[in-house]
Amino acid sequence: MDKPQRLAALAALTLLPLAVACGGEKAGSDTVGAGAAASVTGVHWAVDDLTVDGKKSAAPNSAWLRIADGGEVKGNLGCNNFGADAAFADSHVTFDKVEATEMACEGVAPDFETTLARTLADGDLSTEVKGDKLTLTTPDGDRVALTKQEAAPLKGTKWTITSPDADGKAHLTFDAKTGQVSGSLGCNKVRATATVSDGRITLGTASTTRMMCDTSLMNTEKTLLELFDGTVKYEVNHRNLTLTSENGERVNAAAAE
Repeated sequence: MDKPQRLAALAALTLLPLAVACGGEKAGSDTVGAGAAASVTGVHWAVDDLTVDGKKSAAPNSAWLRIADGGEVKGNLGCNNFGADAAFADSHVTFDKVEATEMACEGVAPDFETTLARTLADGDLSTEVKGDKLTLTTPDGDRVALTKQEAAPLKGTKWTITSPDADGKAHLTFDAKTGQVSGSLGCNKVRATATVSDGRITLGTASTTRMMCDTSLMNTEKTLLELFDGTVKYEVNHRNLTLTSENGERVNAAAAE
């Protein structure tokens, strides 16, 4: 597992330590900022888009954050996982002690991760909740738009592969009734047995169609096929799935909308 490092030390994701808003109390305060904390904490927020200097950028499906009742923050910038402490004051929140992994992922622009990280670290963020929508706004008017999402089960969910990159064309669905997994490798369809037990999935021999596609998709298919005829570890983090092969290769996926 990649060792977390302070974002301030990362070349790709440079952040400065955050200061708690003036007049605020410690993370998880039940007094100052209790209203904002109650409406924002305990919810899995998927990042929809990011607006900086008037320019809106769509977020990868894997970008999200969650603030626990005690103020602990966990999330993903699109590729790299991050953690922090949240402190609330009135209708505002700040993030402190921000840490992130340092990985390079296919299909996720590093510029987006950098910009999202800097926006979240931009001091005192105002919070606005309307229904299942949350908007975080910096003092300069930059915005992070998020949507509440319910957890997705492993079985019965269409998991769109986000890494390796297949341009959204690769996906897998685990069927509880048939005990099989089926979907697409990006070009060819695939089907195999899938036995789920104790955080692991034993995958049988892959049965696939025989079409030829462009080189990038065929390379992705080769990587995905290495998951089969063996046992992989799996982890479902709300609406994100990670499959880790016996040789340590990871495949990431997000629940399709």
